[in-house]
Amino acid sequence: MTETVENVIEDMDADLSRRTFLYSLGALALAGCGGGLGGDGQGGASPRLGGRVLQGGAPLGGFVHPGLLHTDADFTRMAAKYTTSPWNASWNLLINNSHASLGYTPRPVPVVYRGSDGVHSENYTLLYNDVAAAYACALRWKVSGNPDYADKAVAIMNAWSGVLTGIGGDTNAALAAGIYGYEFANAAEIMRGYSGWAAADFARFQNMMLTVFYPINHDFLIRHNGTEITHYWANWDLCNLASILAIGVLCDDQAKWDEAINYLKGESGNGGIGQAVYFLHPGYLGQWQETGRDQGHATLGIALLGAICEMAWNQGEDLYGYDNNRFLAGAEYVAKSNLIESGTSYYTVPYVTYDNVDNVNQTVLGTGGQGTARPCWALVYNHYVNRKGLAAPYSKQFAQLVQPEGGGGNYGPNSGGYDQLGYGTLTCTRDPIAGGVPPSGLTAYTVAGAVQLSWWGSAYATSYRLMRATTPGGPYSTVASGIGDLLAYSDSGLAAGTYYYVVTASTPSGVTAKSNEAKAVVGTQLHTYLAFNELSGTTAADTSGLGHTGTLTGGASWVAGKKGNAVSLDGGSGYVSLPAGIMSDVADATIACWVYWNASQNWARVFDFGSGTGHYMMLTARAGNGPARFAITVNGGSNEQNIASNAPLPTGQWVHVAVTLSGSTGTLYVNGVQVGINTGMFLAPFRLQNTTRNWIGRSQFASDPYFNGKVDEFRIYRGALSATEVAALMTA
Repeated sequence: MTETVENVIEDMDADLSRRTFLYSLGALALAGCGGGLGGDGQGGASPRLGGRVLQGGAPLGGFVHPGLLHTDADFTRMAAKYTTSPWNASWNLLINNSHASLGYTPRPVPVVYRGSDGVHSENYTLLYNDVAAAYACALRWKVSGNPDYADKAVAIMNAWSGVLTGIGGDTNAALAAGIYGYEFANAAEIMRGYSGWAAADFARFQNMMLTVFYPINHDFLIRHNGTEITHYWANWDLCNLASILAIGVLCDDQAKWDEAINYLKGESGNGGIGQAVYFLHPGYLGQWQETGRDQGHATLGIALLGAICEMAWNQGEDLYGYDNNRFLAGAEYVAKSNLIESGTSYYTVPYVTYDNVDNVNQTVLGTGGQGTARPCWALVYNHYVNRKGLAAPYSKQFAQLVQPEGGGGNYGPNSGGYDQLGYGTLTCTRDPIAGGVPPSGLTAYTVAGAVQLSWWGSAYATSYRLMRATTPGGPYSTVASGIGDLLAYSDSGLAAGTYYYVVTASTPSGVTAKSNEAKAVVGTQLHTYLAFNELSGTTAADTSGLGHTGTLTGGASWVAGKKGNAVSLDGGSGYVSLPAGIMSDVADATIACWVYWNASQNWARVFDFGSGTGHYMMLTARAGNGPARFAITVNGGSNEQNIASNAPLPTGQWVHVAVTLSGSTGTLYVNGVQVGINTGMFLAPFRLQNTTRNWIGRSQFASDPYFNGKVDEFRIYRGALSATEVAALMTA
C-alpha cells in the first residue's frame, strides 16, 4: 500500500514534545477567524499580493460557485465524456467504490482524534472515510444526474455538521484539520446549489468548517505548534493552506482567501510556493522541499499544491503560473525522480543540500517510497499541456502511468488513499490541445563566466533552437539547434559584453514564434554605485546611471568620509534602503564598500539584502563573538552558506570590504586581502528573488543591532572582480 502522510506520525523533531491537542469551539474562541494574517503579518488590512481576475482579465467580484476543484463547465465536460475513454475507466472506479454507494452509512463523532493524547484512541479513519464518501456521492450525482446520490452526500454532511465539535489528539490534529478540511469543503461546494440541501443545514455545515477546522488551520500557520518556521515539512503547511483556501470560497470569506494566497506567495513557511519548490536546477527542474526526506511526502506535496492551484485557478488566481510556473518545475522534478528510466533504474535528477532548524542536512535524494503513484498527475498534466500548451514531459508520463486515477479506498497502484480525493482521469482530463505555444519563460544568468539558459517548452515540440544577438531584437545567430530534453544550455567562451537570447521550437506544424528575449551580461559591469557625496537630504544618488537610488532612513546623516562625504549610521535607527529586487537578475556578483565601525557589536550588518529572516544575503562585521562573515540563504539561518574571515572587522578605522561570487566560489576580502573563501556555494543573489528589504547598516532580524559607524563608496558589480581588481577599488 502506498505510504501516506497519515501513516507517518513519528517523524517530528525529538525536542518537540508529543503534546496533547484538543481543538473545539471554545479552545481557540475563533481567534482571528474573521480576519486572517494580512499581508503585513499584523492582522490588519493590507494590499493583497495578487488579485482574483477572470481568465480574460476582468476583475472578479464575489466568488464563483461551484468553484473549488470543479466548476459547472467541468461537470458539463464530465457528463459528456464519462462513457468514453479514458474518462470511463475512472468513472468505473468511482461507481464500483463502496464510498459511492447508496448503502453507505456515515459514522460521525463529536471529537475526531489523530495521534495519541494519552487518553483517547485515534478515530480519524471515521472522518476520512465519510469525507471520501460525501465527495464520491456528490461527484456521482453531478455526472449521472441521479438525485439519490445527492441526497446521500447531503445526509453524510448533515450527520457530521450536527455532531462534530472538535479535532484533537497530538500535533497531528493539524494534518487531520488540513487534509480532511479541504476535502470536506470540496464536497460541500459541489452540493451547495442542490435544492435538497436545506439552507439551514448548509449554513450549519459552513459553521462547522469555520469553527472546527479553520481555527486549527490558522493556528498552525501562525504558530507551527511553537516551533521555528522551518521545522515542519511543506505538506503540513500545504494541507492547512488548502483548507483555508477552500473554506474561504465555501463561506464567501475574502479574508480567509487572502490569508492563504498571501502565505503561498510569501517567503517564510515551507508551504510558500518559493519554499516548497526549494531550488531551481537548469531546465527548470525544481527540487521539492521534501525530496531529501522521502518520495511519499514529495509526491504528497505535489498533490496538495496541485489542488491549491486548481482551486485558485477556478477563482481567477493563477498560482499555476506564479513565479514563472514554479509549481510545474517542482512537479516535473518530483515526477522525473519517481519514474523508471530503464529496467528497474529511476531517472537521476540533480540535487543540492537541504537543511533546516533541526539540522537534517540532507545531501542526497531520499529514495524511501520512490515510485509512489498518487492520483494527482492528471490535474498537473491537463492544466499545463492541454490548457496552456506547455510541455510537461514527466508529468505527462506519470499521468499516463497512473491512468485511470482512483479515489478514496481504492488501494492499489492508482489508489487515492485518503490524502487526495482522486478520480483525476474523470475530473481533469481534457481533449488534447490543438497546438502548443512558443517557448516561454526564458532566463539567462551568468554563472562562472558562462551564460546559463533555461526555458519552458511547447506541447508537441520535437526540438528547440537557441539564438543570440548583441543588440535587443536581433539580428540573431544560431547558438545551438536540435536541443531536446533538458531545456537548458550553457553558452560559454563569450567575450565580455551584453547578449540577448531567444528560443524557437520545431513542431509537426512548423517552427513556432520566438520566445521572450532574455538578456545576459558577461564580464564585469557596474550595477550600483553610491558615492555618498551628497551634503543634505535623504537621497543617495546611484552614479552607475541605472537608477538604484539609496534612501537615508532614521538616524542616518551626511558626514566627511573616506573619499569626499559618507553616510553616518547612528547604531540605533539609521540605515540606507535600496530599491526592491535590486539583484533579482544577478548571479555572479561583487559587493564592495568602505566602512568605519565605531563600536564592536555582535551581528551588526554592513549590508543585508532580503525579504525577511528566510531569504537574505548579508555581511556582518562580527558574527556572534567570532569573525566577520558573509552568508546567503533561502531557508533561514540554519541553511546559510557562509564565507567566514579570520577576525571581526576592526573598529576606529576605515576598512575596505568586498565579497565576490563566481559560480560555486565565494570570496571575502578585507583591505584587498583575501580573508575567507568557500568553494561549495550553490546560491546566488537571483535565487533570493524579488527582495524587498535591501539595507545598508540594518539586519533582517529585529533583535540585531544597527551598524554604528560610517559607510562610503558602496558598489555592486555584475560579475566577480579578480583579487587585483578588488585591490584596485581601494585607490579608485
